[in-house]
Amino acid sequence: MLDSKNTKNIIGNVFIDIANGIESGQFGEIIRIGLTTLGSEHGVKNLLKGAEIASKKYPNIQVVLIGPKVNTTLENFIVDSEENMYEKMEELLDSNYLNACVTMHYNFPIGVSTVGKVVTPGLGKEMFIATTTGTTAVNRVESMIKNSVNGIIAAKASGIENPIIGILNVDGAKQVEIALKKLKNNGYDINFGESLRSDGGCIMRGNDLLSGSVDVMVTDTLTGNILMKIFSSFTTGGSYEASGYGYGPGIGENFNRNILILSRASGSPVVSNAVEYAMQVSKGSISDIRKNEYLKANKSGLKEIIKNITREIHVEKNEDSVSMPEKEIVTAQISGIDIMDLEDAVKILWKENIYAESGMGCTGPILLVSENNLNKSICVLQDNEYIVSDKKDC
Repeated sequence: MLDSKNTKNIIGNVFIDIANGIESGQFGEIIRIGLTTLGSEHGVKNLLKGAEIASKKYPNIQVVLIGPKVNTTLENFIVDSEENMYEKMEELLDSNYLNACVTMHYNFPIGVSTVGKVVTPGLGKEMFIATTTGTTAVNRVESMIKNSVNGIIAAKASGIENPIIGILNVDGAKQVEIALKKLKNNGYDINFGESLRSDGGCIMRGNDLLSGSVDVMVTDTLTGNILMKIFSSFTTGGSYEASGYGYGPGIGENFNRNILILSRASGSPVVSNAVEYAMQVSKGSISDIRKNEYLKANKSGLKEIIKNITREIHVEKNEDSVSMPEKEIVTAQISGIDIMDLEDAVKILWKENIYAESGMGCTGPILLVSENNLNKSICVLQDNEYIVSDKKDC
């Protein structure tokens, strides 16, 4: 059942679509893609140019800007700070006014990471990198197993019915292969690719990255983040990302917002491509595919396979139980914590009655605390050797 607020939103959006169709002459399905315009290293004009390129290229995309006032015919929700920008973005997504939003930074919860898309230099083939930012899990093997499912979701939502996946040869790759083949034997449909190297197999090497041997390349998030930067800016020296489709949609089993990530170094061609990527996964009903794929994977024993293959990580540590303090607004960030220590660091702060949340920032794992608790939190983490800080008055 739809409540009255959602019903009014839907009816309002229908009338807006009709008006836009009369104005543009395009009466197909209108996909509204938001683009936040604060935070780029190349300025607002760079983002605006990318938005206008995408808007002209795809008449059924309506790009909606969220940021400062600019000279454009595109719809523009005017905000004066990044904090207000993200609040407006979430409001427009949650009200279904936007089908998706492309932004340069978002604190995804643990369990959510993004699937990027690049153009490989060897053969000019598009390839999904699963995953590129965020934290699917604090254990590498567990995260890569889930990243495989997330990569399949992104590829299917982009129109590839039976994506071929490969596992990049990083630490834990063999354990991931074992887990995924168990999942396949239990009934979950996975199409494994073959390496170009003479020994073949689904463990991929550097040659396979360059040629795009598979549709989806599975890796850990931090490696994926580096790969995205190399693929997108290897011709420019790194300061300007000129190629690819950005870091992609945040995907997690229970995450519902369709938010895609760009680097702050992304140039206008990548901005345009990211808007296109957002259109593809929106039209492809990524939310429905996510639910369906995780349902099938869980029926095939995904959770039990992860529990068994990472049993050394999940052995009981005989830790004292720690109660979470009362929730409060957390806007201050603390970085420099190793991903493997992130959840332990949260509990250390809880023990001191400091409410904290874990997340992933632009440069890696972060803890979020209130502004009032920032200094105390830094001292606690420094005393427990989770971070190295210049703070002298602890």
